[in-house]
Amino acid sequence: MSAAADSGSFVPNLQGLLDAAAGSSTIVRRLGDMATALPGFGTSMEATKGLLSSVDAVSLILLAITLVAFLIPIFILFPPVPVDRSDVLNQTHSRVGVAPGGSNLRRQFSEEHRAREGRPPRVQGLYIYPVKSCRGIELERSRVLPTGLEHDRLYTFAYLKPPRAGKEDSPFWEFVTLRQLPLLANVKVDLWVPDPNKASRQLGKVDGAFLVVRFPWMDGGLRGLVHLASAKISHGFQAVPEKEFLLPVSFPDIEEIKARGYSFADVKIWNEVTTALNMDKELPAELARYLGAKHQLGIFRMDPSQQREVFRCAQPKEALGYQPVVDFHDAAIQYPLHMLSLSSMQALDKNVVKDETMKQLDARRFRSNIIIAGNEEYDEDNWKVIHLKHATTGQECHFDVACRTVRCKLPNVDPDTGIRHKAEPDRALRKFRDVDEGAPKMGCMGMQMCPMFPGAAKPEQFQSFIEVGMDIDVVQRGHHVYICQ
Repeated sequence: MSAAADSGSFVPNLQGLLDAAAGSSTIVRRLGDMATALPGFGTSMEATKGLLSSVDAVSLILLAITLVAFLIPIFILFPPVPVDRSDVLNQTHSRVGVAPGGSNLRRQFSEEHRAREGRPPRVQGLYIYPVKSCRGIELERSRVLPTGLEHDRLYTFAYLKPPRAGKEDSPFWEFVTLRQLPLLANVKVDLWVPDPNKASRQLGKVDGAFLVVRFPWMDGGLRGLVHLASAKISHGFQAVPEKEFLLPVSFPDIEEIKARGYSFADVKIWNEVTTALNMDKELPAELARYLGAKHQLGIFRMDPSQQREVFRCAQPKEALGYQPVVDFHDAAIQYPLHMLSLSSMQALDKNVVKDETMKQLDARRFRSNIIIAGNEEYDEDNWKVIHLKHATTGQECHFDVACRTVRCKLPNVDPDTGIRHKAEPDRALRKFRDVDEGAPKMGCMGMQMCPMFPGAAKPEQFQSFIEVGMDIDVVQRGHHVYICQ
């Protein structure tokens, strides 16, 4: 039989099947039942039955195709999903950071990151963590301030802990990190800054930068299914439902603090106590449930007037020209900046015992601000002063290398899943990187740094810029001894 004959017999057969189905259709029968049961509707229902039975299959198919063709562009332009905060901010702001898929750390174990004769070390990646222990934001360029990279570690989560016998008289707030809540690794943070090239007639001018904080969440029942469908329509088939909340980057003024119901409270950070602004009014109740929080959860913004001064291994104010301060940097990273070498991480990876949940180290486990490449493994251990300069732009900056970074078990948490490995890389660090006499039996990885601003005299001059691709010149070397807190 020819192809033409096949297609010619297929359509009548399909039409016959559709006619038969229509004749016994539950919908048609129910329409008929309704017509019988409801006086006055019999004639119209009979007409409807007649109309349905008189429409042939080809007409139904054409009608369906027409409806689909009409609805698809409408769904694309006006998707039937709720508008999120990012959609609103996108009208007046732009999101900061390296585009997905464009990370400068895509090939962390590439040979290109190893030292080469005649080629200086360089800056390979930059990261900030606006909300402590949440997922970081990768940058190409950043402003350097006395506190470190701009927007780094402005917020921290904290537990309201019950008083301990002989130590506290009342409940107290204590900061929490990935050590207590490993699922913080799945909490994403987007930084949105005003874009002078954007305008919105509906919103007008919206000043100030904002953080949109997102975490995986799906309600139960029908609402959860709607959220699941909305996520996939909006962001693709691989997307998962999320819940989000908004935080300002700038410290709120007195009027806003009163209006929003914020309050000041002391927060314990290891052995230190600082006063910060509790903004837990912004936290969705679902966040604590997602994280598995064991106590009341708060989120604190560092008060700029209460920033913590850095001493210990840092150069004194007389040498730097300013007193180093930090926001919510903790014991492992209690200096304005942390630097990590990919060459050194590759060397450590050889000593890590691998399994299904630890197949290869990832630089993001160490939550560093500046990730470098092109130096000999562990060569940074004796750097004291470094000068960075970009060969193309001419941009330059300077850093005092204060000490090694003594690691805790936080790098055991996978930055992509929030799953904590039972041993690695903490075991390898303690065994192979017990190198600092000031921190015996502890593993060291990376270096702590303070910015230097040569020639700065006024407060507004204490800033510089750092870029990916900058060459690193080691100006001074020396011996480091870590001073414990």
